[in-house]
Amino acid sequence: MPTYDYHCPANGRIVEVSHKMAEQVSTWGELCRRAGIPLDGTPGKAKVERLITGGNVLSGSRGSTREMPCDTGPCGAPVCGGGGCAYD
Repeated sequence: MPTYDYHCPANGRIVEVSHKMAEQVSTWGELCRRAGIPLDGTPGKAKVERLITGGNVLSGSRGSTREMPCDTGPCGAPVCGGGGCAYD
């Protein structure tokens, strides 16, 4: 089963879970249930967004903070379009 990384804007955490391609996770509560982690004070109804992680570098998969390519390498790298950072 594929794994997906989800970001919760309400708490800044990124969590990795496995699920079928046809399934979706849309709230922090759903994400926590799938990952087997506690809500830790974030409302269960808080929205989460699935990340496309090919260009992101994640420091740890469960509950980590998100690092952008510019955080871990020189800006101007191909992921930044050769100039201003695409993530600003």
